[in-house]
Amino acid sequence: RGVRNAEARSSILLISTNVYKGFTARDPFSFGRPFLVQNRRLNILKPFTLDMAVLGIDLGGTKLATAVFTEDGSMIGEEVVLLDRRGGEQVGDLIAERMQYFLDEQSLDGDEIRSIGICVPGISYQESGTVWAPNIPGWENYPLLATLKRSAGKLPVAIDSDRACYILGELWEGAAQGCTDAIFVAVGTGIGAGILSDGRVLRGAFESAGAVGWMALERPYFDKFDDCGNFETYASGAGIPKLAIELMAADYTGQLRRTDGELIANDVFAAFDSGDEVAQAVVARCIELWGMAAANLISLFNPQKLIFGGGVFGPAIRFLPEIYAEAKKWAQPVAMKQVRIEPSSLGNHAGLFGAGFLAMRNLEQKAIAE
Repeated sequence: RGVRNAEARSSILLISTNVYKGFTARDPFSFGRPFLVQNRRLNILKPFTLDMAVLGIDLGGTKLATAVFTEDGSMIGEEVVLLDRRGGEQVGDLIAERMQYFLDEQSLDGDEIRSIGICVPGISYQESGTVWAPNIPGWENYPLLATLKRSAGKLPVAIDSDRACYILGELWEGAAQGCTDAIFVAVGTGIGAGILSDGRVLRGAFESAGAVGWMALERPYFDKFDDCGNFETYASGAGIPKLAIELMAADYTGQLRRTDGELIANDVFAAFDSGDEVAQAVVARCIELWGMAAANLISLFNPQKLIFGGGVFGPAIRFLPEIYAEAKKWAQPVAMKQVRIEPSSLGNHAGLFGAGFLAMRNLEQKAIAE
């Protein structure tokens, strides 16, 4: 919270644990050890003076992250709140509550929030301000913009999909800086892509561009692809353990068979490290699929960079050389020579930075209009 006396004019805000604009956990002047307070993860406080502040909000399926950004892209304050199985209006009210908290805090410190950007896990319909978020109950067509405008008043509010925010975050402060054409492939529970082409995010006629989990990478078609598509069925965080179960023979007695509880993708990567034959087969299959998908995107869009991120890339970052080699087999050869395949440099903060970018861009557009 901000210092409220004349001797300490600079704001004291929450600072991220990761490296943003030169602050690291090893820097004696930056702390950054997160802790939980009533289901809220906060970060240790650090002085910082603001010229202009915007608010970025990243809504996930299980948590809500909120952060303050400066106009140069420094993230100087972050809070994470668990959704605790909220749905429908409860989630909308939680966003409005945390947004109002940050607006009030910054106003008291004399560094008022000038704009707000929000990243949502689904489709943001730009004309109506409604959101479809399949992992949040009651958000089939939720009026998020109208809900937040009641608290935001005249402040500009921008909402966009997580796919769009991932690539915008990387464009602003990550691996896509300086690019006009780049693609962020997010491999988490599902698979989606934020596509930047000629400096613009591709949306499609009905806002669903980038649903690459539905990419057809093999034949024949099986009914199990009905729910999320061929690519996502096998190579996503949810698909990897399912593929492992499929590949287990009746007489298999390896590490994955002995896993207590429900199998998850991290179990497969751990078994891979131990030399488990099923895990090795799963990872080999995923590398093929990730490489084929990368080749298709490279051939279609001729990007400068293709960035892999999301929870799976984490442990799967080490396979990028193999993914590149697989993509090289399939992709248009000139485009393949021109592209760079890289990991996200923002990690799980890509959506939050994208939300901050939305807020800053919206503020700039408002200034031009005026």
